[in-house]
Amino acid sequence: MEDKKLTEKESLEVITSMIARTKVRYLGSGNILLMWGYLIVAVSILVWVLLATTRNGIWNWLWFAIPVIGIPTTTIMDRREERRACGAVTYSDKVTSRLWTIFGVSEIVLTLICLGFALIGDVKCWGAMLVYTLIAAPSAEIAQGLIVKEKSLAWGGVVGLAAGMVTVCCVVGGIPLLADWFMPLFILVWVAMMIVPGHILDHKARQG
Repeated sequence: MEDKKLTEKESLEVITSMIARTKVRYLGSGNILLMWGYLIVAVSILVWVLLATTRNGIWNWLWFAIPVIGIPTTTIMDRREERRACGAVTYSDKVTSRLWTIFGVSEIVLTLICLGFALIGDVKCWGAMLVYTLIAAPSAEIAQGLIVKEKSLAWGGVVGLAAGMVTVCCVVGGIPLLADWFMPLFILVWVAMMIVPGHILDHKARQG
């Protein structure tokens, strides 16, 4: 009996250690989340203001600044965080990494498809990007929050997913996604999903 209890205790310690290491490796002090959150919010506000003042759709190309700036910056920041993490790559590490890899690749594929519709058939279906992003990104964040046991991520993802479902209903019901109400909603989603959890993780890192 004593051996069995000891084994269970050791198993829990191993699982806890894996989760903690995954949190350090992929979330670190929250700086990567904060970078993405503030980047998306800043670009969203910029596009919103420029569209409202000029009524020129060309400013929508500024959305591409998010991956152009965010991806290389994440790579640099991720290397710094990995130096702080120790130990071999665990199963939870791989799951977390693949979640966001799938999301990133699918975003690129959808962007190319929307671009193809626009160039070949003159069909504007960029709204699909908004719908997909507000479903896929929150789903990945909820999963990540559950994996690393970080409630701020899970709840932030829930807020984002709820907004995504509202967006789906609007598109299917023919309700236009007007900038006056949708852009503030879009911005608040990323505040809830990235900025708030990022600051919470930063606070925990400073105290830990």
